[in-house]
Amino acid sequence: MNSAINANEWNRRRFIEGTAKAFLGVGALGMTNRAGAAAGAGLGLPPRIGAAKHIIYLYMDGGLTHLDTFDTKPKHKYQGPTKTIDTNVDHIKLSGHLPSLASQADKLTIINSMTSTAGAHVQGNYFMHTSYEARATIRHPGLGAWALKYKGRMNPNLPGSVFIGGNSRINGGGGFFEPEFEPLAINNPNSGLRNSKLRGMDQEQLDEDLELASQFDTEFQERYDVKQVRAYTQMYDDAVRIMQSKDLQAFDLKAEDSATRARYGTTPFGQGCLLARRLIEHDVRAVEVSYQGWDMHQSVFQLAPDKCEILDRAMGALLRDLERVGKLDDTVVVLTTEFGRTPRINENGGRDHHPQAFSSVLAGGGFKGGTVYGKTDEGGENVIENPVEIPDFNATIAYAMGLPLDQVLYSPSKRPFTVAHKGEPVLDLFA
Repeated sequence: MNSAINANEWNRRRFIEGTAKAFLGVGALGMTNRAGAAAGAGLGLPPRIGAAKHIIYLYMDGGLTHLDTFDTKPKHKYQGPTKTIDTNVDHIKLSGHLPSLASQADKLTIINSMTSTAGAHVQGNYFMHTSYEARATIRHPGLGAWALKYKGRMNPNLPGSVFIGGNSRINGGGGFFEPEFEPLAINNPNSGLRNSKLRGMDQEQLDEDLELASQFDTEFQERYDVKQVRAYTQMYDDAVRIMQSKDLQAFDLKAEDSATRARYGTTPFGQGCLLARRLIEHDVRAVEVSYQGWDMHQSVFQLAPDKCEILDRAMGALLRDLERVGKLDDTVVVLTTEFGRTPRINENGGRDHHPQAFSSVLAGGGFKGGTVYGKTDEGGENVIENPVEIPDFNATIAYAMGLPLDQVLYSPSKRPFTVAHKGEPVLDLFA
């Protein structure tokens, strides 16, 4: 057998292993212990009628500068050359770097009073995604995993959760949940779902190989008729079914016309947002799109305009298209980051880490568009009205999706956890 066929066979096996983890919770070391469940104390919240079905989580990795985006301070000395523009909502002003979002401010719920206790990237990123401080002994689930745990997959032929971006080390992962709740990671949205097609053999040959493998495995399966063994057998059956499913076309951006792709921008983040929309249309439960490069300790006024243009174009197109296809009300769109950046400009013309006050945005999912919640002082350094801590922010998202905030799930080590770790939703943000 030549090396090309060997390589293709290896890639197919890697794909089957990957789909096993994403779809069935089966890995090389077998299945993890199931998390137990028990009722919580109850928060006395009104039931969430018409809860959102999906979440698109746009994560600005590095620390989004709030004074240059959603919390401008016109005429203040900290503002620098970033201009402030009007929006389609009279009382809302945004950075001049965000014209597309300004034209859709009626869809946005802007929180300008976010505050965190984590001022380092890794810790802040983890805290934002999980509501818990990072610990060496445990990994906590992200919101997408909690949504899958409580609500389940919507399309059996696609993963329930997908991560799009270059830094999959820290994201809303499955944590201590079973591997089936881990997101399927895609580095390049333009590449589609790799190793999901037959190469080096036709369908007839694949069927013959699977039948032969089944014959070899029969005695072992009969002797060890246990959960893990049955899961491995089902893994291959489901992986083959997935490879043959027409739903995999959701990952193929070439199916979109050139004008649509151009509206999102040709950058990885822009195309990632387009892929997120396609996956939501095909009933994927949770999608995260990561956009790196916001750690602007130097030359913020030279770097921020280009970064914001990419963000504005992609998110603006995403919101318009979700509304057009009737999915905006069903989908919570989150724009967030680990912390803000100092209003005071440093000696290198940049802004440093600033967890004391920053901005995040929510859209769709029953939120009250055309809203600015919370307030910072005149220089944007401190929250002076309606502070929103990280667990409260995540509780608000979870409540929008109808997740039980008071439900306790136990890790394999029998430690209790909830979706937002004592956070309480900000009910004023809902329509």
